[in-house]
Amino acid sequence: MRSFFTAALVICSSLLIKPGFAQVTDQTILTKQWNAYWIDAKNETGRDYGVFYFRKSIDLAAKPASFIVNVSADNRYKLYVNGTLVSVGPARGDTYYWNYEKIDLAPYLIAGKNTVSAVVWNEAELRPEAQISLRTAFILQGSTVNEEVLNTNSTWKCIRDKGYQPVTGGIGYPTYYVAGPGEMVDQSKTIKGCMAPGFDDSAWPNAGMMDHGKPKGIADAFGWMLVPSSLPQMERTYQRIPVLRKADGVSVPASFPATKTAVTIPANTTATILLDQTYLTNAYLTLNFSKGKDAGISLTYAEAMFDNLKKYRSRKGNRNDVEDKDFAGRKDSLTADGSDGQTFTTLYWRTYRYIRLIVQTKDEPLVIDDIYGTSTGYPFQLNAKLKTDDPEMQKMLEIGWRTARMDAIETYMDCPYYEQLQYIGDGRIQMMVSYYNSGDDRLARNAINLMDHSRIAEGLTLSRHPSYSPQVISTFSLWYIGVLHDYWMYRPDSNFVKEKLQGARTVLDFFSKYQQADGSLKNTPYWTFVDWASSWGYGMPPKGTKGGSSILDLQLLIAYQQAAEIEAKMGTPSFAGLYRAKAAQLKQTIQNKYWDPVKKLYADTEDKNIFSQHANSLAILTGLIKGPDATALSKKMLADTTLTQCTIYFKYYMHQALVKGGLGNDYMKWLDVWRNNIKMGLTTWAEISDLPNSRSDCHAWGASPNIEFFRTILGIDSYAPGFAKIKIEPHLGELKTASGEIPHPNGAVAVEYALDKSIWKIKIMLPQKTTGVLVWKGKTYPIKAGENLFKI
Repeated sequence: MRSFFTAALVICSSLLIKPGFAQVTDQTILTKQWNAYWIDAKNETGRDYGVFYFRKSIDLAAKPASFIVNVSADNRYKLYVNGTLVSVGPARGDTYYWNYEKIDLAPYLIAGKNTVSAVVWNEAELRPEAQISLRTAFILQGSTVNEEVLNTNSTWKCIRDKGYQPVTGGIGYPTYYVAGPGEMVDQSKTIKGCMAPGFDDSAWPNAGMMDHGKPKGIADAFGWMLVPSSLPQMERTYQRIPVLRKADGVSVPASFPATKTAVTIPANTTATILLDQTYLTNAYLTLNFSKGKDAGISLTYAEAMFDNLKKYRSRKGNRNDVEDKDFAGRKDSLTADGSDGQTFTTLYWRTYRYIRLIVQTKDEPLVIDDIYGTSTGYPFQLNAKLKTDDPEMQKMLEIGWRTARMDAIETYMDCPYYEQLQYIGDGRIQMMVSYYNSGDDRLARNAINLMDHSRIAEGLTLSRHPSYSPQVISTFSLWYIGVLHDYWMYRPDSNFVKEKLQGARTVLDFFSKYQQADGSLKNTPYWTFVDWASSWGYGMPPKGTKGGSSILDLQLLIAYQQAAEIEAKMGTPSFAGLYRAKAAQLKQTIQNKYWDPVKKLYADTEDKNIFSQHANSLAILTGLIKGPDATALSKKMLADTTLTQCTIYFKYYMHQALVKGGLGNDYMKWLDVWRNNIKMGLTTWAEISDLPNSRSDCHAWGASPNIEFFRTILGIDSYAPGFAKIKIEPHLGELKTASGEIPHPNGAVAVEYALDKSIWKIKIMLPQKTTGVLVWKGKTYPIKAGENLFKI
């Protein structure tokens, strides 16, 4: 095998076809070694923390109609054309699937001289957990011969910015934080304005060259195996910070920071300014400032204030409160150089509602010229609509959508502030929110691919991916089969799921090794996380004296049932038969082993001394109990407070079980956790139900009402794979009017319900090429494409 190398070779910038290289086309980008090289800064290890700038200028006779390039980097890049930011990436993946972005530079190019530049940064051992890396590197490959003039090689210039250092030491309080360091920037050492076209880079050294770019699948592909990103560019939107909450040590004009307003910090002063975005956001923060030679500036970002970090650790109260509160969080630090027009924009986005700005001036005043954010996220569009006579539903829908968007950038994330990791358990709910609210499944497909790529030799998926520290939550591998089943039912591309069936089989094969003769699991390895239930250790359900767990057995049962359905339709009949047989055996074992006929509940263990909402919810979802018995069990789950309670996450499954148990008209009565979030001032849904002690204020696994408002209340659901048939079964509860629509692969599904005296007027619009049924109080009515009207 060849290794990376730094070549002294100087590549001529003229458009020559080198011996041994095919003339480049879009197809050769995917299948042949690239003519472009991975480049870096000379005399650098490539494995240390660093911020690097790359530049190249070219002359064009005329503005081109098209100028497409393919670009990537390790760890991250921002690409500029003539000073305009045109691409941020690469979309996170792993070295076996290293993404590059395809970008048309033509809109930003002009006749004459053009400068293409990039900032590339490597946070090395401090990088986010979600960032897999080999070493610092940058690559750009033209899509055709005409664009190869920009290919990365030694004609590019590259220099390290010595003004950047990482902020180490965590975020000021003990917790699991793996989202990367802050930035420490000395304005007297940093290189300013080098993205601008007129910048003089004549003193910069030429870049060092490593190996050619290698698309995945060619014979000598190693290192970064390049694949085209399937994702669009992330959204970037200018965003003002509307509210000043406190200012100490300085007089601040009333218009600051909502509008661009100068604030002067006098010499030899310490000033503290607390800013409130009023809602949680992900944004690149920009601070423009002048003068203030040698002044120190810190920017600290927080989701909320803390009650008393020393006494209560990370306990939070109402998220709107700031008086007598402690402040801690991720921090950026700057040193001013005394010049006019200094500027700082974070390399990567920050998550915040609150920003604390502290300025310590020396002998010269410092002027804050402006401060604002550029919010970012996956460019989802809200294509679902909801209108009811309950304003609370709209409030919850808005908060849920913000939460879902906050946790979706280049991957789904469990939380943006602390981890930024794509977990399967979280991702399943996030994908369903995407299907119901947007209809855009590109991020879901990307997530499923990454989950599939993560599988280890034993057959399990990793719990999260990408992640440079492998973690296995074996129960999340079972939910991965649920992810596939969801996609199969709600999206039209069954072949996409068919390609993933082998992975599902390896998951089930892994679990079969830990099944006893009766089918029940014992000694299942790795982390068997189910929910952050308060009485469970580390989120794992209890096991009995003989090692049994009904909850683990029930999750395996669901996986067998779902896998059998998919295999029967488009997989291998023998696997479908095997999984049906295993499901039948396990169903009987669970009934015999865990059902308590006295309590009329399913126990968590064979000892029948611990009971939970979790086990009984799963029993209903698996069809272990049906009809009036399921209704009675559902009511008992709600009434019996001695049961281990589901948190906001697992209520997704519990609510589906209660609906299946016949209680769907009570759905709005089950949302007190969400109401408490609102009362506590949250603008996104928290990680756990214990709000004062919830580490993360933004976990999209709590956004399940954004599914159920449409699936349960409006009653719109898939009735066949690919959403080919539609079931409308509303649960309107106390509503008298309700209407809405969701995106569908063939268009949109829209419904209207209005109670006129004792008659319900119902209007259902189905997209073309679909049929379905209306289920109303147990009676079924056929519905067709187009308009369907009922008076019932």
